[in-house]
Amino acid sequence: MLAVFCRTYGSSDVVTIEKAPKPEPGPGELLIRIHAATVSAADRRIRSLDVPTGFSLPVRLMFGWSRLKRPVLGTDLAGVVEEVGEGVTRFKVGDPIIANVGAALGCHAEYRTLPENAAMVMKPAHLSFEEAASLVFGGTTALFYLRDLLKLQPGEHVLINGAGGAVGSAAIQIAKAMGLEVTAVASGAKHNLVLSLGADHAVDYTRDTVPGTTAQYDAILDCFGNLDHAGCRDALKAGGRLGLVVAGMPQYLAMPVINLMSGKKVRAGVVAEKSEDLQELADLAVAGRFRPVIGACFPLDQAREAHRLLDEGHKTGNIVLRMV
Repeated sequence: MLAVFCRTYGSSDVVTIEKAPKPEPGPGELLIRIHAATVSAADRRIRSLDVPTGFSLPVRLMFGWSRLKRPVLGTDLAGVVEEVGEGVTRFKVGDPIIANVGAALGCHAEYRTLPENAAMVMKPAHLSFEEAASLVFGGTTALFYLRDLLKLQPGEHVLINGAGGAVGSAAIQIAKAMGLEVTAVASGAKHNLVLSLGADHAVDYTRDTVPGTTAQYDAILDCFGNLDHAGCRDALKAGGRLGLVVAGMPQYLAMPVINLMSGKKVRAGVVAEKSEDLQELADLAVAGRFRPVIGACFPLDQAREAHRLLDEGHKTGNIVLRMV
């Protein structure tokens, strides 16, 4: 099979396409023929070591000190079950599925094996494989932050910073499905997009003060990584919450003190891979309440170009790698 390798840390130039042995499913495992996977911000951080302050050492310890121990990146996939190992009952050959493997990686390849109890559900029939893969990274992150960390309730008002990206575009739609009022922060060129996704208001960060100086938001979700508690305090209502999708070690260390001393809280955390979350996103897609946004799609042999686009920043929605 062919796979995308990043053997060392660095720019998009370290990306290569190589042949690798086709895996075989063991007992309780599935062999997935991958049709599409996203090239996400997580892939870029691992490949480039461009991580929030204080996380370079943990990333090296987890993924490899000077060379990547898991050189095939990719945290999500959409594909078809090609073989099943002994004892598999949850899926059968021919089932179209989506899966979230998280830090286990390995999805930028033509095939991958997964245990049948992995975070994996049936693909919504009306979505292409490219669209289905695009449900996962942004959708699970947005769902975790809005529902679990910020604990938003119907009728509350959330500001989403970085609303045009993979997480932000998913967050707009999930927030509307939750019954929230949404203000989306994006460049003026993306305002038609964020409004079409359901945002009630759009703010252009190139012209307007973000997040503002009047207390009008119950929560702020920063998907981009350029906001902090001090800068958001005046824009949050009493009891307001700031969710940091991108947070450095200093921010994590300061959170307990801020949350103890301030009536306006800061939240950040790591998203766990859960089949239940994937099913919730799939159900929203089937109901027409979540439409994955794809900004660019590349064939497998152009993976380096996909990474190069990711490095440029300010992408729209998801970047997808097409294996078939």
